[in-house]
Amino acid sequence: MIKERSTNKLLLLLLSKKGEYVSGEEISEKFGVSRTAIWKQIKHLREMGYEISSMPRIGYCLKKSPDLLLPEEIISKSNLEFLGREIYYYPSIGSTNEEAKRLAQEGALHGSLVIAEEQTGGKGRMGRTWMSPPRVGIWMSIILRPSLEPYEAPRITMTSAVAAAKAIRKSTGADCRIKWPNDLLIEGKKVAGILTEMSGDMDGINYVVTGIGINVNNEDFPEELKETATSLKLVCGKNIDRLEVLTEFLSDFEEYYRYLEAGEFKNVLQEWRVLCCNLGRRVKIAGRNFALEGIALDVDDDGALLVKSESGKVERILSGDVSLRE
Repeated sequence: MIKERSTNKLLLLLLSKKGEYVSGEEISEKFGVSRTAIWKQIKHLREMGYEISSMPRIGYCLKKSPDLLLPEEIISKSNLEFLGREIYYYPSIGSTNEEAKRLAQEGALHGSLVIAEEQTGGKGRMGRTWMSPPRVGIWMSIILRPSLEPYEAPRITMTSAVAAAKAIRKSTGADCRIKWPNDLLIEGKKVAGILTEMSGDMDGINYVVTGIGINVNNEDFPEELKETATSLKLVCGKNIDRLEVLTEFLSDFEEYYRYLEAGEFKNVLQEWRVLCCNLGRRVKIAGRNFALEGIALDVDDDGALLVKSESGKVERILSGDVSLRE
């Protein structure tokens, strides 16, 4: 579990001028380093997979980036306000949510991101694992310190779901839908999931960690998941730019999170209802200590699912596994 180095200023400069030559003299003056130090940095970036051409007396030109979700790549391709104030990047980690909780307890800033190329112990709901192979998906967690009441925390999951569904739809054109409480489906198969965890008490929230896993370029799944899981690549029939999906999601999340903090959750809820695949359909819900079948009518302001049971009574469901019935 190795945390990547601090932000590489030379890489940020090259990314800002991608396709253009930047002279060694300009780089040297800008950062106050020697030509030898610049050459060593360029060598390191090439070893990471960056395609950089060099010409004597002209300088260096970044031609192509590797498929990595590096902080510099995120910064260069987004215009975020509070997300990404700190970005913790890991080539491999056990769980981004576990690391985010540890960092939050140590005082990490609101909006900090924890991103990994691979998770060896990815977490799903109810103690399940989340398959997170290297460099094919988006495995990340966001640290939030919201001005919400503890009972309002499920709204963050719904906000994340709307942002993720919107980002996937805009990036790929795929008809991504939300399945209550925290799954994203395409053609009835799971493409992404959200896990929100909170630290707080009756008086308030200390922090919230919301984790999201998106299957982007996965080509295969274990036998037990083949009928229920998919990826953006399998749906679209081509490789998908992970960075584009990620930066679109972060931008959309900021937009909808502002509504949440401004007390205008109704705007998020309106979008959620449009994108949801549960409402108006017969569902079967399996909770820890109950099972229920009925028609999913709506969600309330706290994110609870309202289900009309066989007896005609409307039940308010806070958690559970939902399956759609024909």
